[in-house]
Amino acid sequence: MNKYIVDSNFFIQAHRSIYPLDVVQSFWLKVNTLSQNGTIVSIDKVKKEIYDNSSHEDELKVWCDANLPNDFFINTDIVLQNYISIVNWTNSMSHHFTPNAIQEFLETDLADPWLIAFAMSNNWTIVTYEKSQPERKNRIKIPEVCNQFNVRHIDTIQMFRELNESF
Repeated sequence: MNKYIVDSNFFIQAHRSIYPLDVVQSFWLKVNTLSQNGTIVSIDKVKKEIYDNSSHEDELKVWCDANLPNDFFINTDIVLQNYISIVNWTNSMSHHFTPNAIQEFLETDLADPWLIAFAMSNNWTIVTYEKSQPERKNRIKIPEVCNQFNVRHIDTIQMFRELNESF
């Protein structure tokens, strides 16, 4: 069975606009089930992005605390070697990306490079709402780095289809 590692926007965008907690409860029940059986996980940096967001996300934090397993957000220290590879590649792309885009992508607390490193290390699929924009120079998107390192990435609906899940 495939394993999936979810980006912070899997939670934040779903909660804010697509599947609000108070309206589409079946989505959140499905997320709970998939997290409990280990089909989906995430990393400590994603947790930080969710929990450090504005107070608007308090409801999402409460839901995560109440519904996700204690080991859902995995420590990223174990993927340091792959993270270094991503840092090296990102720095080598100064001819394409702006210095600010590189600096932003490599910020210590940004989950994206760590998420990719974790997926690389475990051969898991990243679930994100980010779309590939290879010509974009002022922001490094998850799909561009995934494509460079042969890391599979899909969106939420594609994940549900692969799992034959509906809600």
